[in-house]
Amino acid sequence: MSLLRIREVVPLEGFRLRLRLTNDAVVERDVSELMRGPVFEELRRKPEMFRDVRVEGGTVVWGNGADLCPDVLIWGGPPPSDSEAVIAVAMMRAPQPESGSHPE
Repeated sequence: MSLLRIREVVPLEGFRLRLRLTNDAVVERDVSELMRGPVFEELRRKPEMFRDVRVEGGTVVWGNGADLCPDVLIWGGPPPSDSEAVIAVAMMRAPQPESGSHPE
């Protein structure tokens, strides 16, 4: 199984990003807790700079040099083993129930 990386990024409200992965799965992440340290200060203060995000080398980067680890963005930590990855990818692709609906 090849390593999943980020292919496309769309900034959303607040500090949320919509990520299209190399397997075509789409995930949304709130990155506010990941934006720590001096390199992120300006991005936190200036929403227009945060929205100027792009994909480079399979992860997200900003014009001031800030970037985030793709494994943390995709998996919430290091990538899982191959068998765990197969299960996680299947879960990403599975249709999600509509908000407020309950499975019967």
